[in-house]
Amino acid sequence: MKAVIDSAIPYIRGILEPFAEVVYRSGSEFSPADVIDADLLIIRTRTRCDKNLLEGSRVKMIATATIGFDHIDLDYCAAHDIEVVTAAGCNAAGVLQWVAATLAMLSADEGWQPKDKTLGIIGVGNVGSLVEQYARAWGFRVLRCDPPRQQREGGDFLSLEEVARQSDIITFHTPLDPTTFHLIDERLISLIRPDATIINASRGEVASTEALLHAPQRLCIDVWEREPAISRELLAKAFIATPHIAGYSAQGKANATSMVVAAAARHFSLPLDGWYPPEVTPAQRQDIEWEQMCATITQYCDLKAETLALRQEPEKFESLRNNYHYREEYF
Repeated sequence: MKAVIDSAIPYIRGILEPFAEVVYRSGSEFSPADVIDADLLIIRTRTRCDKNLLEGSRVKMIATATIGFDHIDLDYCAAHDIEVVTAAGCNAAGVLQWVAATLAMLSADEGWQPKDKTLGIIGVGNVGSLVEQYARAWGFRVLRCDPPRQQREGGDFLSLEEVARQSDIITFHTPLDPTTFHLIDERLISLIRPDATIINASRGEVASTEALLHAPQRLCIDVWEREPAISRELLAKAFIATPHIAGYSAQGKANATSMVVAAAARHFSLPLDGWYPPEVTPAQRQDIEWEQMCATITQYCDLKAETLALRQEPEKFESLRNNYHYREEYF
């Protein structure tokens, strides 16, 4: 058995070596020669898995240590009997805390309290649901838009347009697919109040860079089109700008790695059931008051410092991301 693994995935070195030949590659450097005789690929978003990479290989499983899967050609994989597994939900609490740090910075800068604001959540899955739970507890009026969930469940979901019109702050937590590509475009921006704030911690291509450059709203951005070659003009404009690290908590990364290891163990009958990185303490979800969160969040997630670092050296986007010091989840 042979496995090719993204070298930036933490906690995984040494885990599969007793059972397989293991090769580590930078995510953007996976080649057909690397995977031609591989049975398993463990990747992140930087590896595009399609015919160009996979044709003629013996790959039987692709496990991505990410919640997104738009970097994988699912149709090709289905046609060639390649199982695809994601780590959906692994970093929901990490993204929640990035959003919380964003809200705390906005509140301090603009002088408001949650009871004064309407928060619109676009995409109410693993991340959006957690953001909703804490935002309601903190006192925000919360509006939700999630067409797939609305179709399945009914309930008090609103249209994208209605959430856009009513929200003071609108945060996006959608997957990237044909229905969400450039969801944030000039038309949507025209519906959002000029004095509102747009937060994007989903995927970069959910927003049109050109539309954001002309948006009057305040922008808080973690994900960018054409990463790592991001728009310097948009970087300069954003109030908060981080290098795609919203979900980069120690627990989120440990969750993702344990999920892909578990998937590999199941598929290839490896004795690794229940494995979790021993160097990471699993987080325990707990309530936290707004005032306490605002007083403590920068100790764990200092977005002002992270924004400054990216602005100073935007050409090091990938290095800042790959060498990020994973923060601890504390609520």
